[in-house]
Amino acid sequence: MTVAGTPPETTPRNRREVPPSMAERITLIMDTFDGRNSRRTLEDVATLTQLPRSTAHRILDQLVRLGWLDHTSTGYALGRRALSLAGRDGGHGEIREAAAPLLHALQTRTGLVVHLAVLDGAEVYYLDKVGGVFATSVPSRVGGRAPAHSTALGKAMLAWMEPEDVDAGLRERIGRMTPRTISEMGTLHQELHRIRKRRGLAFEREECFPGIACVAAAVRGADGPVAAISVVGDTGTPLEKVAPLVTGAAA
Repeated sequence: MTVAGTPPETTPRNRREVPPSMAERITLIMDTFDGRNSRRTLEDVATLTQLPRSTAHRILDQLVRLGWLDHTSTGYALGRRALSLAGRDGGHGEIREAAAPLLHALQTRTGLVVHLAVLDGAEVYYLDKVGGVFATSVPSRVGGRAPAHSTALGKAMLAWMEPEDVDAGLRERIGRMTPRTISEMGTLHQELHRIRKRRGLAFEREECFPGIACVAAAVRGADGPVAAISVVGDTGTPLEKVAPLVTGAAA
């Protein structure tokens, strides 16, 4: 029996009541991401916020569509709009600005799609994409991510890291995107050795997306790779011919 005008208690005492406003629910979800490298699964978000799983899933989908979050096979992460609040491109605005004229010159000379990306854990994070008519055929986007071991961009940067750091970052995350993706650490280290012997040139053919091939080189600083530049075409593109232009832009 309840006192008149007082609704019955239907929520367990140890469970937070669902906030009535959408703004409060979104805030609860965004607060679960404690850094730009933070990853959360749907179950993580539902548990940490104590929101119903269906409610959390619906809001997460909306945040992904609006660019506040990214969704990959490893879970949800902060998207380009959220990262931009802390500094354009998550703090990479300076390198993006410096690289912009070089990317456009490279695209003009090759007629192909050009990428600028940084390494973010086991993934590459795309800072810029410049392309011609082929651009819509390349399933990448500014603010998007891809597994580092499956891309020329990622391999170009991984090649200049200490082997033990590569192992620590990728051992639990290496997997196949296509039948041609490197999926064993030993094979990856052999590929990184070949890249170093080519003075940093990394090639990738259908390892990340079917029908796509690219060549990349790392932008290197005093403490190691800080970014990478790639040129992308289809599998019939003679990437060896444009490779010197890529290394020149990276340098």
